[in-house]
Amino acid sequence: MRSQTQHDDPGTSVHFRLQIDGIDLGHFTTCSGLSAQVEVEQRVEGGNNGFVWQLPTRVTFPNVTLTRPLTSDSAKVTRLLVGLPQHVTRGTAQISALRPNLLDVIAEWSLRDVLVVGWTGPSFDPAQSQAATESIELAYHGFLH
Repeated sequence: MRSQTQHDDPGTSVHFRLQIDGIDLGHFTTCSGLSAQVEVEQRVEGGNNGFVWQLPTRVTFPNVTLTRPLTSDSAKVTRLLVGLPQHVTRGTAQISALRPNLLDVIAEWSLRDVLVVGWTGPSFDPAQSQAATESIELAYHGFLH
């Protein structure tokens, strides 16, 4: 039986590293919304009742949300947010899926025209014994190669 090497392991991950314009914002435990959708317009061809053309019209990219428990890296996001009102610009971002050792990269996605569109801080409730979490939401206009 062949032994599995690290390259044959499935893409299991417990952390995602986020960088925006080269600024490392630390590790996040969840990443959702990373996708692309091709919108199509249907056109019926006259005289051919058994076929409908599916014509691509545009590609859309839903917002990406990354979430994590509060850590010392949370201060990095706060520093980024402080400058937003004066410097709202589109930049680039890189999301890296990391293996549990936090060193080996499973996959990376480079996003273009990134804009931070939301941040949600923790809610504190003494009746709940849950970790305080934060989320950052990014809008983007596609992938870089």
